[in-house]
This record gives sequence, structure tokens and C-alpha cells, in this order.
Amino acid sequence: MEPALIGTRLASAAIGPLLKKLLVSDGPGAGLTAPADKVRLSSLVSFRGERRTLGDKDVRRLAGTLVERSLSGDGEPPFPADETEAVTDTLAKTLLALGDLDMDDVQAVRLGHRDLARRLRTAAPPPDGLATDSALYLESLTEWACLHILEFFTRRSTFVARSLVEQTRAQAELIAKVDEVIRRTPRADSRDTDFERRYLEHLAKRHGRLTIYGIDLHHSPDRWPLDLAYLSLEATGEAPVPGVIDEPLAPHQREQAVRADLALSRHDKVLLRGLAGSGKTTLVQWLTVSAATEARADGMTYLRGRVPFVLPLRALTRHGEPLPAPGRFLPAAGCPLTPPDGWADRVLAAGRGVVLVDGIDEIPEAERGRAREWLRSLLDTYEGNRWLVTSRPTAVRDDWLAGDGFTELTLSPMTRSEVTAFVRRWHRAAGPEAEPYELPLLDALRTTEHVAQLATNPLMCGLICALHRDRRGFLPRGRKALYEAALSMLLARRDRERDMGAPSGLALDEAPQIQLIQRLAYWLTLNGRTQLDRAHAESLVREAVPAVQEAAHHPPDTVFTHLLHRSGLLREPTEDTVDFIHRTFQDYLAAKALVERWDIGVLIGHAADDQWEDVIRMAVGHARPHECAEILRELLKAADAAPNRPLQLRLVLLAATALEHATEVLQQVREQVVARTGKVIPPADPDEARELAAVGRLVLDLLPGPEGLSDEDAETVVITATHITVDAAIPYLSRFVTHPALDVRAQLVWGWQRFEARPYAESIIARLDPTDLRFVLTDDERAEELLRLGLRPDQLEIYEAVSDEQVTALLARGDLRQLMLIRSTASRSLEAVASQSNLEVLSLQLPGEVPFRLTELPAAAPLKRLFFRFAPADGLRGLARYPDLHHLALGSGALTADSWRELAALPLLTSLVVDADSLDALPADVVLPAVGTLHLLPGAHRSHSLEPVAAAFPALRHILGRGLALHGAEHLPPHIQITFS
Repeated sequence: MEPALIGTRLASAAIGPLLKKLLVSDGPGAGLTAPADKVRLSSLVSFRGERRTLGDKDVRRLAGTLVERSLSGDGEPPFPADETEAVTDTLAKTLLALGDLDMDDVQAVRLGHRDLARRLRTAAPPPDGLATDSALYLESLTEWACLHILEFFTRRSTFVARSLVEQTRAQAELIAKVDEVIRRTPRADSRDTDFERRYLEHLAKRHGRLTIYGIDLHHSPDRWPLDLAYLSLEATGEAPVPGVIDEPLAPHQREQAVRADLALSRHDKVLLRGLAGSGKTTLVQWLTVSAATEARADGMTYLRGRVPFVLPLRALTRHGEPLPAPGRFLPAAGCPLTPPDGWADRVLAAGRGVVLVDGIDEIPEAERGRAREWLRSLLDTYEGNRWLVTSRPTAVRDDWLAGDGFTELTLSPMTRSEVTAFVRRWHRAAGPEAEPYELPLLDALRTTEHVAQLATNPLMCGLICALHRDRRGFLPRGRKALYEAALSMLLARRDRERDMGAPSGLALDEAPQIQLIQRLAYWLTLNGRTQLDRAHAESLVREAVPAVQEAAHHPPDTVFTHLLHRSGLLREPTEDTVDFIHRTFQDYLAAKALVERWDIGVLIGHAADDQWEDVIRMAVGHARPHECAEILRELLKAADAAPNRPLQLRLVLLAATALEHATEVLQQVREQVVARTGKVIPPADPDEARELAAVGRLVLDLLPGPEGLSDEDAETVVITATHITVDAAIPYLSRFVTHPALDVRAQLVWGWQRFEARPYAESIIARLDPTDLRFVLTDDERAEELLRLGLRPDQLEIYEAVSDEQVTALLARGDLRQLMLIRSTASRSLEAVASQSNLEVLSLQLPGEVPFRLTELPAAAPLKRLFFRFAPADGLRGLARYPDLHHLALGSGALTADSWRELAALPLLTSLVVDADSLDALPADVVLPAVGTLHLLPGAHRSHSLEPVAAAFPALRHILGRGLALHGAEHLPPHIQITFS
């Protein structure tokens, strides 16, 4: 039977009164004086509550009448006659489910009759064995019945009045939000708008191209589009995911991984550490261009509408002047444009800025405290902006900016797949002439260990690609030989192979150029700088020219101009400054100068200075055998005299990592260094473990176990091995797969992301005991391996690089107990989450521009812990269906009074994470009796009163505030501890 025909028969005058029997009526008014200002469906049905007029049998008779009258008239029966009783019974159960829906009449009308019918069918027991025709008939009949029911709702006087009241409240709330937006967004000045357009165009041009080493041969350009050359790398850290603050999803796995260019989408403030050449400055360029242009890559839309300020500290502190206020950001950074007065202040005050502070390590250690105070002053003045600070790993201590709300992340070494992607992009950028060299280089990276060991960051990968192409498929062995070959390519062969002749009027061989340029490197390193004035650079070269025979008969100014413009090693970031194209070349040449001068006292005297670590390693590479032995012995002596263990460990590891650079070293000295390294094994804690991994492949031969190790020691040696990303680490790690300690097995799972997916999965992942273990999936390769191996873990942590298709396939394998799902864009995989009926822990990390609703979560899951990055778009109505919930993290987004009332209905809730602005809406009569820990996140306002907290949280013991000014503590009982982080 057609649905329209059923509707026609149900629209008769006799049907209306029949259905109306299902409902009770209220008196006039809006119901504002009732115990609750929402009229729940369960209070409107006539077969429940105090005013019950119908029983189950009455509803069954009513359903029978509906079926009978919908069948009246001629035509073919819509379902088998022998199923009439079953159809009637199913309809009766569906109508009775009206009293079980957790919604009010206003929400029901907003749903519409089709969605209401769908909710009824979901809430009712499923039909048992009905034919397809019967099921289709019931769907149509239920929809038309719901249409009449909603019609009755809208005719109730209380419904109309309350709808007007709710509409008025919603309009008032909307007006308040719009007023707040207007307050925070100053009226656009046409001059600001015009300048901003020009400024963004300038940034896109200035930062939109990269130098790819060595591809400027023949007639190729020496710079390439950033979007073609950029490779997004991964960053890791121990900071928990936003919204998972008091109680991480699984405390035994603290390290979180994120795509480096998406870190600012998840954290407002990031301190990013990375080794030389790891891509820190390139990331700054990428973020700048992504914010300045409309054509953004996947996941980068979070930068839309934001204005980047690129602040290289080496340029800002060149003359020792004070770090600039916002009004001087642009001229201090070398931008030639002149903004309208107060423009930068207006941008930052509106919270629209992306402040990119590049190179804490590139200013002297004595000036870093001043830089931190300058940064804190900016943070205190301007709210709502995004902040990125970059540094080499050891330049500042681990908690250097933690108190200011910064999340600390570290750029990871490139994985095998990332190296492969880089090599392919490089050869695509280099053009068709480089194409024949791509596959041979990829083969060499897979089969030649010393080449693979060097290809750990974008700089080294670029040099390897360039040299492989330049040398027609042959590569030097070792880091020192690699740099020597790179210098030869840049200094001597580049112009010659491009048939450039002598454009500067002179031609110098490689050796004299190195002698002169290393003077600049020596001065910069000795003075803790990476940039110097052009006039000073000219004077240093002028003093050195007479002693360099090949250059002595040329005017010093001409020699300097040649070095600056033709060497390929130097550049002019501004008209009056000079620096190296990359810090690594400065360190390499400074080390060479120090060894030639034999300034060993200077080397050892700076061994504890993070800016000198690479210099000392390269000095060992430059040194002759007896010189090399002396440097290593002096480092060990300095370690013996170190006043504390961290410094001692640092010096021992510096000696061990320097040993790898040595061309030749006495066996006795080598054994001394190895023996001393063995004394710090196993490492004392995870931080030492990661430092130890910096030694590289050598450490694998020294690591013990697992026999005889305590659980703590087993964990630290596994941390070390998972940070040494060579194939030889996999057999060592596989020895721990049967270890009973959860922390050990968890670290083995974490290490999967750092190795090639399949070999690691087959050797380690497939053999692990999955009990209480959360499996971390960072990309589709790892997801595919999990599916291929038929593994069914009950805890998953899925990152944004895993596609929706793979997420759906993983969740379809079975019910999970714990799930963390991180998405950077709108995702279809939420539908798969809703199907999980056994979830006890759910962490849903979505960007703010992708709203979600509580109704999208599993309806019947026994949730105990629930984490959101942003509060649900529709508030917290319906949260009471999770009565076992004891930890809730709601992330950013202020709660309404209604949401607070929903929280008060959770009897077991003991830990709560909310936006601090939510305190402003906390009703005076709301009490959350069991909450003992309250964590407040920064909202639109920095200052908040704690006065309403005492009455609302009688069991409160601990308040945590991050980046907030909390006052009113005198109103709290003395036993409540307040912690600022």
C-alpha cells in the first residue's frame, strides 16, 4: 500500500481523537513555574505517570484500530494477512516507546515526524520475523501517526507559550554572543584591510619558495615552490591531547604524535624542538604561506583569517637591542612595508595573529632569559593568538615555557616512508634530467646502511639527493665526506657546470674560498651568533685576504662580493646583514677553523653549551688521529668533573656521538668512550633514554636485556631502541614482545610509527599480548597492517592521517573498550563510532569548525571516561544516559546553565575539565556532589572568580588552572588545593 494512501485514511476525523488518547493535556501558560522548565515526553503520555488513563492493553487496542482503519477500502493488502496480529503488536510497542524518549515536546517538533518515527522504532524492541512488506507498512504507519502526534503538540497552549519563551532566550543568548564577537573584532579600517592584503601577498612571495640543495645545475632555477618541496613531518611530545588533561586516555602511553604543521590547530602555544636541518624554519615558512594564501593544504584551514608575524630571533637581536614591541615587528624582521599606526596591536588584540618566533638556540644563552620575558609580556597582553617558538633540543630546559601554557613537541627523525616521499619530491622538482637517478637512490637508501643513517632530516636528504645527482649516482661515505662533497659542489662546480664563467670578475678555487668563509663561521660561533653585520663581515674577509695567496692580488671588496654572491654558502637576509644558508655549514666550517688553530681549550670550554654540540662533533671529524684522541679524552675528563648527572650524561653522550664522526681513532680511546657510555646504560629515566638514543647505532650493541632487567629498566632501554630508527633495532626490540610489563609493551606499540610499517608489524606488533594495550595508528600503512594481520585490539588511538575508510574498517572489526579518534576535518567516521556499544573510554578530538552532537555518540555504551576537544554543539542534553561517567573533559566552549544541570544529574562524576568561562553560567542551585577534581581551561577571559565553586562542588579537593588568573580563593574551604600550571 502506498504511504500516501495510508496517510489519507489516517487523516479522517475519527483518527484524530483516537491518537489524542495517547496524550494528556496541560493547562494554559508557559509552564515556567513547574519543577522543570522543559516538558518531557514521558510526562505527556497517557499510559505513564500519575495521570494515567490508558494501560498497555488499551494502547494495544488503539494500535489494532489504527491498523484496521488504515486497511479499510479496496485494494491489495499491504502485508500478509497472517501477520496482522504481529504487526499490531509491533505498532503497540512502538507507540509505548513514546514514553521512553529522552526529549521534550519542543525537541520532538523540531525533529519532524519522520525523525521522531525513526527514534521510536529505535527505542522500541525490534520486530521479530516480520516480512519485508510488513516492515515497510509499519514504517509508513508510524510516520503518519507521528505526524498527528506532533500536530497535537503544537496545538497545546503550553507548547506555544514555551516556544516563544525559548525563542526569546535563544535570541538573547545569540545577541550576547554576537556582541562578544563584535567586542573582540574591532571595526575594520579600510587602511588596515588594504595593508593586510599587501602584507599577506608579500609574505606569500617571500616565504613561498625553498632552496633545494644542488638542483641549480645547468639551467634549472635555484629555488622551488614551497608547496612542491614541502614535506610535513611528525612531532611528538609528552603533553596530553587537549581535553585529556587530568587523566590521559591511558597513562602508560604519554607521548602523543601530531603532524607538525597541525600542532597549532590542537595547541594555541607550542615550543617545537628539532635538530639542525630537521625542518624548523621550513615549517615556519609553510605556516606563514598557509596563513597568507587562500589555497591551503588539507588540515590547514585553521589558519584562515589569521595574520602571521615571522620573528627570527637571530635578526631581532643582531645588535643587542631590546626585542621589539608589536609596532616594530615588521621592520625588525626586515619587512619593507610600512603598516598603519597601531595595526599590529589591533591584529593581536583581536586574537587573529600567528606569532612565529624562530630560533631560540640562535641567540646567546645569556639573552634567552630576556627573550622569555619579552614573550611572556606579549602573552599577558594579547589573548587568543597562536604562538610557535622553535629551538634546538638542548637550548632550553624541558619546562622552559611550560608555566606559560606551552605544549612542548619535538620534530621526529624522518621515517623510511618520509625519506622516500622526500626523494621523490626532490627529483620531481629537479626536472626530467634527474629522473634516472631517483630509483637507484631509493635502492641505496634501502640497502646501504651508512647512507640510510645519514638520511634522517630534510637537510641531509637534500644533500644526499643533490650529491647523488651531481656525481651521476655515486655517494660519499660518512657525514664528513658528505659535507666535503657538498662544499665542493657549491663552491667549485656549480658555476663551472652552469657555464657561468667569472661573473664577479674573479675565479677562486675551492680551498681559498673555504679559508675565507671559515673565518666568518669561526667569528659567528665564537660569539654565539648566526648573523653578523655586512660591514663586519667585509672587515673579517679584508683582514684574511692578504694571507690567502690565490686571493691576495684581488681587491678585498671584490673577493667578499664574490663569496657572498657566488659561493652558494652565504646569503643576505637583509641589506646590511650576512649569514650562512644553513646553520650546519657554519658549524662545519667553524669546527674546521678551530682544529686548524688547535683551539682545543675553546672546544672543551664550550662543551656544555648547546650551540657547540655539532661544532665539537664535526671537530672530531676534522681532527687527525692524535688530535681526535685528545678531544675525546678531554670530553671524558670534563664529564668526570661535571657537578651533576645531567651534565655528566650530556658530555659522555657528546663524546659517544662525536666518536661516529672520527675518521681514525686509537683503539684504546674508542674502548674508553664505549665503556663510559656503557656506564649510563640502562638510562635512569625516559629523558636519559632519549638522550642516549642520540648516540645512534652504536648504542644497540650496548643495550642489555630483557633478562635480568627490572620493569623500569626494561622500559627505558626500549625507549632508547625505539628512538634509534635503523633496521637493526627491530631484532633487539623483538626480544621484549613477551615482556609482561604494560609500559614496555606500550612503548613497543609507540615505536611502530618510527619504523617501516610491515617489518615492524610482523616482528613485533603481531606478537604482542594485547591485554590493556592501546594500539597507536598514525597513518593508513599501520591501519592496513592491523587489518591484514587480523588483529582485534580493544583499545585504539587513531590519528588524523588515517583515512575515514580505514577508520570505518577498523571499527567494524568489533566493539572497542577504549577509543581515541583525532580528526582534522569533517569526518564520516563518526557514524562508525556510534556503532560501538562496549566503549568505556572515548576521546573525540575534532577541530572547532567541525561541530558534533551528543546524539552522534554510542547510545547504549557504558562510558566511564569521556573527552572532547570542544564542547558539543548542542549542549549536554542526553548526557544522563551515561550514568557510570566519572571523568568528563569538555575542552573549549563555555557551558550554559542547562548544561550545568545536565552535569548535576551524573551521580558518579568525580573529575571535570571545563572552559573557565563556564563558571559565569553556573546556576546557584546546581550541585555536583561527587566532583573532587576541577580543571579549568583558558577561555575568552583570563580572570575568573572561584566564589561560586564552593557551593556547587561540596566534595572538591583540587582545582587546576592553566594560563588563568583565579581569584576568590578566600571563599573556598582551606582543604581545597589550587594548582596553576
